[in-house]
Amino acid sequence: MAQPSVILATASYDKTIKFWEAKSGRCYRTIQYPDSQVNRLEITPNKHYLAAAGNPHIRLFDVNSSSPQPVMSYDQHTNNVMAVGFQCDGNWMYSGSEDGTVKIWDLRAPVCQMEYESRAAVNTVVLHPNQTELISGDQNGNIRVWDLTANSCSCELVPEVDTAVRSLTVMWDGSLVVAANNHGTCYVWRLMRGTQTMTNFEPLHKLQAHNGYILKCLLSPEFCEPHRYLATASSDHTVKIWNVDGFTLEKTLIGHQRWVWDCVFSVDGAYLITASSDATARLWSMSTGEDIRVYQGHHKATICCALHDGAEPSAS
Repeated sequence: MAQPSVILATASYDKTIKFWEAKSGRCYRTIQYPDSQVNRLEITPNKHYLAAAGNPHIRLFDVNSSSPQPVMSYDQHTNNVMAVGFQCDGNWMYSGSEDGTVKIWDLRAPVCQMEYESRAAVNTVVLHPNQTELISGDQNGNIRVWDLTANSCSCELVPEVDTAVRSLTVMWDGSLVVAANNHGTCYVWRLMRGTQTMTNFEPLHKLQAHNGYILKCLLSPEFCEPHRYLATASSDHTVKIWNVDGFTLEKTLIGHQRWVWDCVFSVDGAYLITASSDATARLWSMSTGEDIRVYQGHHKATICCALHDGAEPSAS
């Protein structure tokens, strides 16, 4: 199977994962996922594999195969896996679960290499661009920085007591981190530049972005420069695009009929893909704020989406 240059996948409560032609909107592959719902999808940097985070496992599928079977299953979590991602070279994977742990996995082996205890259900985990720290957010409102070199928690923050941190995002250059919560609020910190440690969180802004839950927040990628945006996807059926310079509202993306669970930028930040409980995913133009493609085929809520339209990492 020839590898498409753009990998776009969605997962739904209908217990399927679908691959789409981004331009035409045609679904060209459906994987049945009968064991659980899929909470999160992520594509490896080399575009070879798709990770699906379920309950309580993570399954790795070959992007370029037509086989319905996963190539690997990672089974050491004991509850819903809510977060999954990859180190920039694709050598290892990280995950966070409602079992209260953050885990690190060697992709080639189904055994967990390292585990960190968050002591509350983990909703979101992001990898700092320095590739040596993970940041997790949990149901009790804690944000923790895990130093992978020292194997310890190097920093703890509680922006709002007993308010679940739903989503975390870090700017590509490591300068900002944003946490979104169940009250529709985004907390923004400046991370002190020039230091390898991230323990210096300097409060920068508090943004009341939505009246409903924020289900996903996401900062724009490097190739979007000089523009810097924050996207917030909400239970109020909208996605809002904020200019990071001053956190002014640039656009409100209106079109989904129900909760918007997930969003992902194209590599140049010119487009945004969203996934919603209305059973669709949509492709939006960032310049116009209009949806230019609707991906229809799921029969129930579309909970997560993954996109990789960039270059693969060059072989070193």
